[in-house]
Amino acid sequence: MTKYDERHGGPWDRGSADSYYRRQFRPPYYVGKTSQIEEVTEESMNPDEIDAYRAGYDYNESSRDFKDYR
Repeated sequence: MTKYDERHGGPWDRGSADSYYRRQFRPPYYVGKTSQIEEVTEESMNPDEIDAYRAGYDYNESSRDFKDYR
């Protein structure tokens, strides 16, 4: 099993957050903390970073932990 860097703003974190908030699959991540430093878009991500984003997204999808907007 692959261990991903789960730091706030990283690819795994952003994937799980996008799923939690029911946003579409769109791999970005931040060099530092979310929205405080440069965003790295999918076009600039390497395959390992995209894999980490997907793993975070898929993890949250499988756990069905979604924001309740009611």
